[in-house]
Amino acid sequence: MELTRRLQNVSSRLNLFRTTRPATSIVRASQQARPPLCLRFAQQRSITADEKPLPKADEDAPGPNQEQLPHVSEEAASMGKITGEGGPEIEEQGTPVDKVLKRDKTSQEKAPKVMKEPMKPSSPSGIRSFSTFPHPRQEATMNLEDSGLQTTAHKFELPALPLASNLHLKYRYAPIVKQVTNLLMRDGKLSVAQRNMALILNHLRTASPPTVNPDRPLLPGSPPASHLPLDPILYLTLAIDSVAPLLRIRAQKGMAGGGVALQMPVPLALRQRRRQAVMWILDSANKKPSRGSGRGGFAQKVAEEVIAIVEGRSGVWDRRGGIHKLAVSARANLNIRRR
Repeated sequence: MELTRRLQNVSSRLNLFRTTRPATSIVRASQQARPPLCLRFAQQRSITADEKPLPKADEDAPGPNQEQLPHVSEEAASMGKITGEGGPEIEEQGTPVDKVLKRDKTSQEKAPKVMKEPMKPSSPSGIRSFSTFPHPRQEATMNLEDSGLQTTAHKFELPALPLASNLHLKYRYAPIVKQVTNLLMRDGKLSVAQRNMALILNHLRTASPPTVNPDRPLLPGSPPASHLPLDPILYLTLAIDSVAPLLRIRAQKGMAGGGVALQMPVPLALRQRRRQAVMWILDSANKKPSRGSGRGGFAQKVAEEVIAIVEGRSGVWDRRGGIHKLAVSARANLNIRRR
């Protein structure tokens, strides 16, 4: 008995066999909220006009958009009917200009010549006594030059035709400047290479005039050293062409027999010569110690190497001389035929 009493007390505390709301009440509440099936599918009857007639408007009362002012053409037509002169034809798109001019004599006197000609009865239809085509550009220019008039449309004089080859957008730079810029470029960053090229030319322009070494002369026909800073492009071209090699050494395998390579001198074209010289200059500039931080340090080292070439202090002269000596000693190999 004592055990049964304890189990009843525990079950009453836990409330395991009771629910807060029976499921049947939830279903009944949901069924009461929805209308019956017969009412949901029943067709609603609409009210016809016979059962509830619409209000009729007065015949004299204006509509919502009838109180606006009439159009100008409608007003002119109504005035023409009152005065008896006849107004414009509203059915068409508009009144022709010649009809308007015929009614107004003052407008006929001030009308242009093009509009006066068709109104004359003596002139044949479809033919005009003057030309309406514009004059060609060359004839207009010749007439302006003969009359002595000066046009003010352009601030500067127009360039003479045909245009020079260096006036093209893609070829506006000197060939040597474009080639050196492409060799300066790294990782496809053309803007950085162009900035370095501009810094190199600026350094050559602002540097003091070089002192030419007579033991290592420049190209024949070059201007005096004091004139070089005035033209930095000529300065750069003269330095590159002076140290550019004329030949290169190519190792021809199997020419000497037994698989031994034979050195053969090969002449170079202008762009090939300049490319080799620029690569030597850039190699020497990279080996120089940097003088400080900044994005213009490399351009300054290249410009100093160019000045050293003109003055004969650069090691590029020795590399050029070594290539030429080796080519002169290997020129006898040109007569050897392949076995």
